[in-house]
Amino acid sequence: MANLVARASELAEEFAAGAAAVDYNGAFPVVEFDGIAAAGLLAAPLRPALGGCGLGIDARFTRELLLILKAIGRGNLAVGRVYEGHVNALQLIQTFGTPEQIDRYARDARDRHKIFGVWNAEDSEGLNIVPLGDGRYRLAGSKTFCSGAGYVDRPFANGKLPDGSWQMCIVPMDEVHTESDPSWWQPAGMRATASYKIDFTGVELDRADLIGEPGDYMRQPWLTAGVVRFASVQLGAAEALFDLTREFIRGENRTSYPFHQERLGRMAIAIETGNLWLRAAAECLSDYDPQFAGEPNQVCAEADRLLAYANMMRTTVEQVCMDAIQLCERSVGTRGLLPPNPIERIVRDLTLYLRQPAYDAAIAGVGAYVLASETPVERLWKF
Repeated sequence: MANLVARASELAEEFAAGAAAVDYNGAFPVVEFDGIAAAGLLAAPLRPALGGCGLGIDARFTRELLLILKAIGRGNLAVGRVYEGHVNALQLIQTFGTPEQIDRYARDARDRHKIFGVWNAEDSEGLNIVPLGDGRYRLAGSKTFCSGAGYVDRPFANGKLPDGSWQMCIVPMDEVHTESDPSWWQPAGMRATASYKIDFTGVELDRADLIGEPGDYMRQPWLTAGVVRFASVQLGAAEALFDLTREFIRGENRTSYPFHQERLGRMAIAIETGNLWLRAAAECLSDYDPQFAGEPNQVCAEADRLLAYANMMRTTVEQVCMDAIQLCERSVGTRGLLPPNPIERIVRDLTLYLRQPAYDAAIAGVGAYVLASETPVERLWKF
């Protein structure tokens, strides 16, 4: 596992060097994902018996997972966003899938280097899963923010069944016809994620393409515990901003300027705060259960505590990143925020990526948990 963490750090340097070349709408980091596949990182989220090392499913390795995600985010947030979705998807399959499904999709990731993802966002139209009988289903509608459109081969495209329940399903994109709308994705940042709108109307699936039971995707703590993954990717970008800010100030020969010293000191404190939360969140998940967020057929009384802690980590890292952006911008000024300086791109990418949903609800959930608890604060987060 240590070798994978080291290799991810090496890849991050390569990703950073090539990030500008894919910073345009319609681009995708193909070369970068070839490197991820060659390093064994596409198969790494599989259990050892399936040819992986349990990254993202074996809770003992949560810290290594978060360090790998942070390293990739430090290199290129677009790569980190898509790879985090790949890890998420394989975790869901191994948690809720049947043995046959797990084996099938493990072969896709391990032997065929297929990229997985989770496309859960949608507009008011939504995506419906219509039963046709005899174990067949037809999709009708669209998903939005489909990161890696045209390159992610096995996305979750979850939708509503006729009774309104939410069903996970995986669409084999290389075997069906869909309509992609690139014009829908005109962002200021994260351009290389190719997060298009995709119309799945007419796609037909078998029962074997449906993962788990209706409602499983929304089950806790699996849904919320995963926020520690994207937060780690974001923290990697904050680290990149720190390094680039320091490099800029040194290049301007202004290291003795007291306000630069003060700002870099605050950046260092903020980023170390994020890293301490990363480590603590990993320990929290490891102590909670041997499997990431637990087994679906078991009920754990500590689930609410895990959710509150994951949300605290997520919201703290968001603030760390926002502070890092502001301190960086004040330090480098207009000159440092002009292309081709990579600071300009990272600020755009990170600003957009930080806008994950339900920020206020996450904090409110933490407050509701601590208000309902009688545990003294010094023991509140002990598992």
